[in-house]
Amino acid sequence: MTNSDQVATLTARAPIPALAYLLTGCIAVIGSNSLVLGPIVPAVAASFATSVPAVMIASAAFGLGTSASALFLARYIDRLGARRMLQGALLLLAIALLASAAAPTVTTLVAAQLLAGLAAGIAMPAIYASAAAIAPPGRESGTIGVVLTGWTLSMVAGVSLSAVLADLLHWRAVFAAVAVLAALALTGLRLTSLSDVRKSGPAPTPLGALAVPGIVPLLVACGAFMTAFYGVYGYLGDHLHNGLGRPVSANGLAALAYGAGFGMAALLDGVIDRLGARRVMPFAYLLVAVVYVALAAASGSVGLTIAM
Repeated sequence: MTNSDQVATLTARAPIPALAYLLTGCIAVIGSNSLVLGPIVPAVAASFATSVPAVMIASAAFGLGTSASALFLARYIDRLGARRMLQGALLLLAIALLASAAAPTVTTLVAAQLLAGLAAGIAMPAIYASAAAIAPPGRESGTIGVVLTGWTLSMVAGVSLSAVLADLLHWRAVFAAVAVLAALALTGLRLTSLSDVRKSGPAPTPLGALAVPGIVPLLVACGAFMTAFYGVYGYLGDHLHNGLGRPVSANGLAALAYGAGFGMAALLDGVIDRLGARRVMPFAYLLVAVVYVALAAASGSVGLTIAM
């Protein structure tokens, strides 16, 4: 074996950086907040003596804030540095979560979640940029894959335990707990050696990506897919609690089941590599549509609903 072959082998076997696991935790914190309101919304609505749809406006506000900041603010990550932007976003997220926990009215909760969305829309691109920057040569996919498991972690642990916490203590304790986690993530980030790589020149225009061939159909497909998901997920907790008479903590089982399925889907990544994303996506969307139809048909059964 030549020296160049030995170097290539050692490089390919380089371990995933420890910083990647901190970034995984950051994703888990953001994911926990973005998905936690659905399971605990019956308790929140009862606390404010209002309807579930009124409370779910807060979830819409979070999504609006996320998309707006991702579109108009995240483009400055290259100029200011991913670490600096991520630190600011985590601080803003912690403040927004504390405001959510202390919200005296639904309107205040909506405003706090809008602020949390603005933070998330900056944090996520900064996290992905940092993951790509710290990845050893040849381990880029593996490093980013580790970071993405934060979404599974947020579903399996964060959201599931939050539903139990809301049942045992109060829904406000859920947002307070996630705020503490955001503060811990910020503290950990400040203690790391993650360096900022800044680029000079003007920031790209917000809508410049629309010129990329094929991006518009992908955006439409992604928008439709996520609208369907959040439209069902957001009200599933209310259905299980008020429709089927289950405790709020039982809503955590639905989140746990979804998180487990999300994680298991990673086992099929090789199929995408072999067949190509263009061929797999139509089948995947069709399968999701079938699941939603089956979910509607099985909505009278707690077990079948969670299994779907």
